[in-house]
Amino acid sequence: MIDYNRKLTLHRELYPFDDINISIESDRGRILSAPALRRLQKKTQVFPLELNAAVRSRLTHSLEVSQTARFIAKTILKKSKGKYGLDKLENAFISTAEMTSLLHDIGNPPFGHFAEVAINSWMSTKGVELFNSVVKVSENNEEFKQMLLKDLCNFDGNAQAIRVVTKLQRLNLAYSQIAAILKYTRGAYEDKAGKNDKLFYLKKKPGFYYSEKSIVEKIKKEINLEDGCRFPITYIMEAADDISYLNADMEDAVDKRILKFDDIYRLIKEECEQMNETYLLDLVKKFYTKAKEKESEPYQFNLFLTLTRAKLTHALVEHVSNIYLENHEDIFNGKFNYALLEFDKESKYTKAVEVLQNISIKYIYNHKDIQTLELKGQKILTSLFENYTPLLKLSSDEFEKLVKQERISCFLSQRLIRRLSSKHIVAYKDAVKNLDKEDKEKFEIQEWYYRARLLVDYISGMTDDFALNEYKTLEALI
Repeated sequence: MIDYNRKLTLHRELYPFDDINISIESDRGRILSAPALRRLQKKTQVFPLELNAAVRSRLTHSLEVSQTARFIAKTILKKSKGKYGLDKLENAFISTAEMTSLLHDIGNPPFGHFAEVAINSWMSTKGVELFNSVVKVSENNEEFKQMLLKDLCNFDGNAQAIRVVTKLQRLNLAYSQIAAILKYTRGAYEDKAGKNDKLFYLKKKPGFYYSEKSIVEKIKKEINLEDGCRFPITYIMEAADDISYLNADMEDAVDKRILKFDDIYRLIKEECEQMNETYLLDLVKKFYTKAKEKESEPYQFNLFLTLTRAKLTHALVEHVSNIYLENHEDIFNGKFNYALLEFDKESKYTKAVEVLQNISIKYIYNHKDIQTLELKGQKILTSLFENYTPLLKLSSDEFEKLVKQERISCFLSQRLIRRLSSKHIVAYKDAVKNLDKEDKEKFEIQEWYYRARLLVDYISGMTDDFALNEYKTLEALI
């Protein structure tokens, strides 16, 4: 039975409210005032280290996604006509979709998605070497050690988002709001799901780390979410993200002078003809002609984009809302193993989306200027990890002295520890103090894991410009 009163609940870690609307507004306030959200204004969407404020950052992208999610949620409510317990939960349903979308990139590192590759590459080579050299284990604990290594080598912005809101920022959000951020349902310490897994799509990427395993399990229990299943509103956030990308990348490419208006039109036309797609082709032909006739050259692309975006967004919102309700039971139970926008492969809307995605991949993401900036970002992040390596070479006893502000023999480590965020250090200390010290070997495995997490938290939380400045500073010192 579909009843959203079972999903949109009052449960939260501390100080729960007794009114759902007050609870929702409290979450909205906590999210909008979170420092991690503000930092998104200086994190890359597509173009690293961008100085042009008109080009999208992670924050401006997230604002657009939240608006689209709000539109989808309101459309679903209109079509559902007060059923499923939603008549008294309209504000909660809309706001949860909107705020989840605002938070969806909060765990992303500087310099875009390429940074995830850089972090995992460093951790899979240098990080593994350090772990093996610092922490010696017997055969009894080897499997546990390898599990934590796998977790550390699977950094993902989605999993980091769960860590940010629960451990690093401690926003104390409602469990429903946290669950909605959980885009993927597999732990980073778990193996990838096989193609025969019924929830293969939902597990294709890590959704949370070992460090957040207990809180994720607690949340799932409280809101009746089965293992491997997704919170229903997460499907709305995902669809809003997919829709928001479509025109945004092309607009930014024109602002960056990578492509011109006529290039955009030509590429869409060619891709549509190649794929035998007519819906989008008819749309762009109509609005291209109108833009050329009605506006002077500097404003032609603006008119074309505005008309195309409005028409396409409205159509896609209607489409994904219908898919949501047509598959409502599976979506409510979190067992719908597809993205809403990818479910109907033969739909004209799915094909239109594919056309625009293909153009972005071929002519924007793979542009030489972007790849050059990504390589710079990779160099910066790798160098930052290298510069902070002395902290990972210490024994657990030495590092314990450091966090207690006691002196140790490694002069460099004493200076480096002071550069880390105090909030991140507190998160490390809280995790370690709860470990069982009786099993010395297992304690050291876990302590080093949380120490590595501390470093990943710090570096992945940097803005583009802060990471660049930190890189320049540390390279000059060394």
